[in-house]
Amino acid sequence: MTSVANIKPLTDFLRNSKSHIEKLRKSREPEILTVNGQAAVVVQDAAAYEEMAARIRQAEDDERLRRALEALREGEENGMPLGDAMAHFRSKYAGKI
Repeated sequence: MTSVANIKPLTDFLRNSKSHIEKLRKSREPEILTVNGQAAVVVQDAAAYEEMAARIRQAEDDERLRRALEALREGEENGMPLGDAMAHFRSKYAGKI
């Protein structure tokens, strides 16, 4: 949750962008910028954004894996022993990797 201290007018950000960017880099917390008192955009340090995006991708991958395992347990999907799967991939992708 973003703190009220991280809600700023867009005009302040435009006038003092260097100090805002420095604060974003140090705190790694996003700022919500407002226009006419209404939230308009969120700005964030690039490294913090990349970390957040990586966590989202990981969570999505985890959820896909959870659903696939659940389907296997319920008999909805046909599984394959690991050795058979590896042999299949080796023959299919031999020389392509």
